[in-house]
Amino acid sequence: MRTQRTPADAARMSFVAALAVHDLVETHVPAGTVGLKWPNDVLLAGRKVSGILIESGTVKGEDGLWLAIGIGVNLAHAPDGLERPATSLAEHLGETRPPAFEDALQRLAEAFEGWRETWDNLGFGAIADAWTARAAGIGQTCVVRLDRETFDGVAEGLDPDGALRLRTAGGELRRIHAGDVFFGEG
Repeated sequence: MRTQRTPADAARMSFVAALAVHDLVETHVPAGTVGLKWPNDVLLAGRKVSGILIESGTVKGEDGLWLAIGIGVNLAHAPDGLERPATSLAEHLGETRPPAFEDALQRLAEAFEGWRETWDNLGFGAIADAWTARAAGIGQTCVVRLDRETFDGVAEGLDPDGALRLRTAGGELRRIHAGDVFFGEG
């Protein structure tokens, strides 16, 4: 897609994508089994069911950015041998089959557009609030791995700009803008 958003705003589109995936998955499983892990992981029964990657750049001679949002949802199968356990929608449906790819894509596109419009109309704060309401791990201990350091603390919530607020064991409040966050064993 093309956007007139700043690069920092464009990066926060991952929260919109995560909310859209949450909506898709939640339509097929019992309430309360889907959660979001900062910044854009979708968890089903505590295991990762989706991956989201965002790339952006400028087009020479034009205003704005191009934005590519890659979303993978494990509908029928989940990969093995990952650092953190993964799952698929099919594992949680019993005898029911997961949605067909085309149906899942349609639902995902509709949900994405709805959340993008929410941001356009109400600002990113509405996205941050919706994300926080679906968040897993808030108030829990986690391990954060940055490029040059690893530390632990308690996840306190999401700031209006999308940063994760983390309280370290020493009482320091850290705002995490990029990194890997692991709840449970890290």
